[in-house]
Amino acid sequence: MDVPPPIASRSPRLMDQVRSLIRIRGLAYQTEKTYVFWIKRFIRFHGVRHPSLMGTPEVEAFLSHLAVQANASAATQRVALNALIFLYREFLGTPLDNLHYELSRRPARLPTVFSPEEAQAVIGHLEGVFRLVALIIYGSGLRINETLRLRVKDVDFGMQQIIVRNGKGAKDRVTLLPNTLIAPLTEQTEFALHLHQSDLARGYGAVYLPNGLARKYPNASIEPGWQYLFPAPELSIDPRSGIRRRHHLLARTVQKKFKQAIRQAGIHKPGNSHTFRHSFATRLLEAGYDIRTIQKLLGHSDVRTTEIYTHVVRKGGFGVRSPVDALGS
Repeated sequence: MDVPPPIASRSPRLMDQVRSLIRIRGLAYQTEKTYVFWIKRFIRFHGVRHPSLMGTPEVEAFLSHLAVQANASAATQRVALNALIFLYREFLGTPLDNLHYELSRRPARLPTVFSPEEAQAVIGHLEGVFRLVALIIYGSGLRINETLRLRVKDVDFGMQQIIVRNGKGAKDRVTLLPNTLIAPLTEQTEFALHLHQSDLARGYGAVYLPNGLARKYPNASIEPGWQYLFPAPELSIDPRSGIRRRHHLLARTVQKKFKQAIRQAGIHKPGNSHTFRHSFATRLLEAGYDIRTIQKLLGHSDVRTTEIYTHVVRKGGFGVRSPVDALGS
């Protein structure tokens, strides 16, 4: 779920106060959940001591534990570090000293990638809105939640582009809108707007708006452009406000359909929605597109994250042709 639950006003609980500060800073709900997870794990590691009674030595011990005993990856250790830096610098107002701890050295795993034939086979076993979601991820490189959170206004048919709002790292970016998706996305837009009109006629139709936009623009929640492109089939109660409204499709529902399609296609790779995104990047590399362009389309902060796809291009490592292939039969 990407719906943050309400927090009791002036709650004395530490984690409620941390959550409140995270929301005041406008960080994504996924970031909130991640930070809260690691802060809780840090506190439990030190026998449920209050963070104000601990500091740099305890943080160093915890991060070293993740590397040595927990065998955490470098990325996992870095996320835990970011959570604790936020806790001490932003929440407690006591920045940590220069940290010295064991660095995780477990190598990053190569991404799982579908071949073009495999991607086509999986998509062939999907129907309706689930097929369209897969096509957007594979055709435009979006993450699953970026796709499901698209609003009607985020698909720019005139400029033939998709605008990703508040993606990972709270960043906006622009990616391509494939020619073959213009017609089905037009139909999906018409469906979403028709459903919205039906909700309005029944006294509903006010969609959730992020980061205080509902207060700044009181009528925006019922405007067509703000409606979710992939609305949920049923209305539900928004736990933040208690308002009955229509959310977007849930990622777990889509992932379940993807897993089923992968099995039906006879593919034994551990694939999911992100495999389509990995495949998007790999296809662009195979086609000779510049790594920096692919980085921007994917929304990677560091080009080194994008460079991992150079290891999984279609012709093996770095596209090299093996000398054994030149031998006669």
